[in-house]
Amino acid sequence: MPAAISVAGRRVECTEDQSILEAFLRAGIWMPNSCNQGTCGTCKLQVVCGEVDHRESPLDTLTAEERAAGLALACQARPLAETEVALRGSETGRTTHVLRDLTATIIAVEEIARDTRRVLLGLEEPLAFSAGQYVELLVPGTSERRPYSLANTAEEDKVLELHVRRVPGGVASEWLFGPVRVGDRVEVRGPLGDFHVPDADQDAGEPMVLIGGGTGLAPLLGIARTALERHPDRVVVLYHGVRVEADLYDADRLEELAAGYPGFSYVTVLSRESVPGHRNGYAPDAFVEDVASARGWSGWLCGPPPMVEAGVKAFKRRRMAPRLIHREKFAAADAPAP
Repeated sequence: MPAAISVAGRRVECTEDQSILEAFLRAGIWMPNSCNQGTCGTCKLQVVCGEVDHRESPLDTLTAEERAAGLALACQARPLAETEVALRGSETGRTTHVLRDLTATIIAVEEIARDTRRVLLGLEEPLAFSAGQYVELLVPGTSERRPYSLANTAEEDKVLELHVRRVPGGVASEWLFGPVRVGDRVEVRGPLGDFHVPDADQDAGEPMVLIGGGTGLAPLLGIARTALERHPDRVVVLYHGVRVEADLYDADRLEELAAGYPGFSYVTVLSRESVPGHRNGYAPDAFVEDVASARGWSGWLCGPPPMVEAGVKAFKRRRMAPRLIHREKFAAADAPAP
């Protein structure tokens, strides 16, 4: 039976197969979210009254002590009766895009780098989202969903662009690097995540630095293009860090941005080989070498957790305000279906 749940005076019905987070997002009510797998803790909230089933909430993300204190993970928990929750932060009433289920058609699959493909999904109706968010794909023939960041701007809402890295044995990789064909249909859920550009009326046009590791470049492309379209003269510096030159991609798109916007520049960084024209080492270190002070800048990080954590330290070292640091850590690698 559905159970009602409310936050900040807004009340929705939560079905037995829904999490608290999904119920609110489908109703267009914002709630902080990132990995949506119970591993990051972004969606942790306070149960004010009522009772919830914590279901698959990991103990290392939501401890026994936190559960006893009335905390819950919105992406995992479900209300068992009439329940009221409260967000732990000060942000309430933010706008959000409604979470939707759509069927897409694969219209292109392109090899763009070593073990990396670009996949384009055509939609029959547009999907409203903010640049930087992600969608989940239901892997055909399974019950497994996998998240992929969008490389689009919000205006590119009928053809979604995903950058996919091969993970040996991964259930999604086995499909997207195997039997997938143009014309195939796939179920899509989204948009998800709080890693995205602010609304236009809240965008001050401050300088930006973006650091992406591997396919972490995808959401940064949408964010950078959106930021530059809004403020064509703003300073935007993008670092793309990979292991070897064969992992780099979309140099032509980045060069086009650099040619069209005087404040945009990009740096490619290789951690496991030295090649003329590219920096050697790690992208966060390259940023520290290049920028003496990032006071007043915003920072955007997307990629493997160690890179993101190093990037946060680098930004703080250069005096970037913590509130202006935005991060998206890759979820656990695509794994075999259980």
